[in-house]
Amino acid sequence: MSTRWMVEAKCRDISPDVFFPSDGVGVEVARRICVDCPVKQPCLEYALANHIDHGVWGGTSERERRRIARRRRLAVYAESPSI
Repeated sequence: MSTRWMVEAKCRDISPDVFFPSDGVGVEVARRICVDCPVKQPCLEYALANHIDHGVWGGTSERERRRIARRRRLAVYAESPSI
């Protein structure tokens, strides 16, 4: 997966610590930065494709990414022909 999108990210000049918070308040701080980032979607897809378990990526928390991944797996399973 290409990472060229990273040069356009709003977070490129912000300390990575902001995106790896230890509490819910920190998650909200990171989300506010991500909210209008021009590469929010590629960032999220990168985290999902690489199974990144920690931090805020594409404006989503770890828990939210687990939910997205689970929904996608279930959708693929539901679309698969029965044997």
